[in-house]
Formats: sequence, C-alpha cells, structure tokens
Amino acid sequence: MSGNSLVRSDKPRGAGILLLVLAVVFLGVLVVVPLTAVLGMAFAKGLDPFLHAIQHPDTLSAIRLTMLTAVIAVPLNALFGVTAAWAITKFDFRGKSLLVSLIDLPFTVSPVVAGLLFVLLFGSRGLAGPFLQAHDIRVVYAVPGLVLATVFVTFPFVARELIPLMEQQGTGDEEVAMTLGASGVQTFLRVTLPNIRWALLYGVLLCNARAMGEFGAVAVVSGRIRGLTTTMPLQVEISYNEYHAVAAFAVASLLALLALVTLAAKALLESRYGDELASKAPR
Repeated sequence: MSGNSLVRSDKPRGAGILLLVLAVVFLGVLVVVPLTAVLGMAFAKGLDPFLHAIQHPDTLSAIRLTMLTAVIAVPLNALFGVTAAWAITKFDFRGKSLLVSLIDLPFTVSPVVAGLLFVLLFGSRGLAGPFLQAHDIRVVYAVPGLVLATVFVTFPFVARELIPLMEQQGTGDEEVAMTLGASGVQTFLRVTLPNIRWALLYGVLLCNARAMGEFGAVAVVSGRIRGLTTTMPLQVEISYNEYHAVAAFAVASLLALLALVTLAAKALLESRYGDELASKAPR
C-alpha cells in the first residue's frame, strides 16, 4: 500500500493542472460560449422584442405543444421503464436478451430514420394509412405522431437508469417481503419503489429534457405546420430560416434555461443517487 501511495505522490502535479485547464477550456468553448451567445442574441434588441417574440401566437403554440408532448411521453416512458426493469432484473424468461436489445434500439437508430419509419407506417401511403384515413384518424402531421416519435427516442432513459441499480440490489428484499406475506403489488410499492426512487427521478429528468429538446424525429413526422405541429426546437429553426433572429434566439433561450434547470436538478439527484448506490452496494 505504501508503494502505491509513493507512486501516486510522485506523479507530476503539472499534468493534473494541465488536464484541468484543458477541461475548463473545452467546456467553455462548447457550453459557456454558445450559451452566452444565445442569451446575448435573444436580448440584443432589448427586453421588449424578446417578450414580443415569446408572446407571439406561434411561439406560445410551440411551447404548449412541447409541454403536451412531454406530459404524455414522460409518464409513458416512466411506466415502461419501471416495468421493463422489474421484469429484466427480477425474473428469468425467454426473450430477455431480446428485450434488452430493443430497449437500446433508439440509441442506435437515427431520430430522422425513426421519424421516417413512422411516416412509412402511419402516413397516407403507409402500411396503416388506408385504415387510418377510412376512420378519419390522423397520426402523422398531428399530435399523435409527435407523441409516438418522442416516446420512441426517449424510452431507453428510464429503463437504462433503473436496470443496473436493480441488478445490483438483487431480489433479496423482495423475497423477504413475499415470505412475510406481502403481495406482488405491496412488495413493489413498499420495497422496490422506495429503493429505486432517486434513480427513477433521475431517469425521468433525463427523459423529460430529451423529450422537450427532440428535433430529428419530430421534424419528420410533424410536417412543420405552423401553429399546429411545431414544437419549440422546430420553432427555432423556422424563425431562424425566416431571418427572425430575435424570435429564434428567444425560444432557444427558453430551451437553454430548461437545460440549466435540468443540469442543476441532475447535479442534485446525482448527489442523492450516489449516496443511494453506496448504501445499496453489496458488502
């Protein structure tokens, strides 16, 4: 042990300082400078143009649609994530490896490709298009399409946060509860859920941030119908392409504010989540 300590103490301090400086410069160039530029452009002409851009009907519609999409997609993904993690970590069944692979699918498929797949499935000329048209059901270029695309690109976040923790915890606590006469629902609500609460909140937080900021898949299935199917990221693109720089950066500043709030909440949850992992680690 003393030899290892001696080796560590002999490492040059200059290398650590250099790495720290490089990390700070890297973060400054990629995070601080762009964020400052967004806020600067948003308020470049003063507060009144910023407020006017935020209060524009198209912008308000984009904000409402973004919130609506997240409100629907995040609970669905939370339910799926908890269910999938419970099944994968607590039971052995045929097709488990396939389920794990499917959970990772959105990480390997481009969001644009995912959006195109929904168009091919639910578009007017898609596989289900004639049936949907016959029953006057609109999926693509409507809110259901936006929700489906958002759910697809975000559903791994909760499950992937829960699976490692639940695998580490094992099934001992649940087996004890079942031995004492608890039902499956009681075991989940009183044993499993309290043990994963911080990881669940952490996954929900990441899922919500991605849902509100998703662009690729939503851009394909939305049709960019102004005031109807444009979310906040799409509204930024539309305003910028029409040379309304203040409006574009005003909406972008709201997304940047969301990112900062997410970062702060993420740091808070990581501190609690790290303590939970340490307390639940096998001894």
